[in-house]
Amino acid sequence: MESGFPDQALKRGREAVAFAQALPHPHSLAAAGYFLSLIYEFRGEARAALETAESVATESTRHGFSLWSSLAKIQHGWAMIELGLGQQGGIVEMNEGLRDYRATGAGISLPYFLSLLAEAHEKARSFEDGLRTLREALAIANEHDEGQPEAELNRLMGELLLMQNDSNVEEAENSFRRAIEIACKQSAKSWELRATMSLARLLRDTGRRDEARAKLTDIYNWFTEGFDTADLKEAKALLDELST
Repeated sequence: MESGFPDQALKRGREAVAFAQALPHPHSLAAAGYFLSLIYEFRGEARAALETAESVATESTRHGFSLWSSLAKIQHGWAMIELGLGQQGGIVEMNEGLRDYRATGAGISLPYFLSLLAEAHEKARSFEDGLRTLREALAIANEHDEGQPEAELNRLMGELLLMQNDSNVEEAENSFRRAIEIACKQSAKSWELRATMSLARLLRDTGRRDEARAKLTDIYNWFTEGFDTADLKEAKALLDELST
């Protein structure tokens, strides 16, 4: 997904679920369903993510798949918050999912799951909780050399710093630029788009609209698909605003 082809990702995700449904292998179905919910989450399609996570949870509970059950809880809690179905309840469920995930002994992608929790704290305006979660995620990513979510972690750090205090503008801008640099090195176009939108809003608000428009135009024009996803629609709206 982060490579910048959200439509292809969705097509492959749905194909994987269809293939798993044709097999007498419940574990494959739970795994494929979870990754499809992850694709929906990345595309910003919260209702589809919620429903898919519920299916994964049902399948996992039936067969005792503790790993997929824990991850489904994280996805379900995220979707609840996005859909306005209960902010605190969603955060509680995400924390339960993270606790259960750690209990399985798994650790891969933990920084990314923590980024979702930090984003939830941002929406709840729990800035200290969000920043603490991001610091933990970055420490784990550095310890285990797990660089995949670093751009998003730095972007969220900048957003939370800005929301916490207006005096954090310089530090937030550094976080956004660092996120863009990391995303560029990884060819992670979707992360680059998100980080550039964050930077563009900051540049707009500090009187640098031309730079904001130029940077956002460059990354937006790279995309060839996914224009109905939340990120690209948000980027288009911001570009239209910067162009007036």
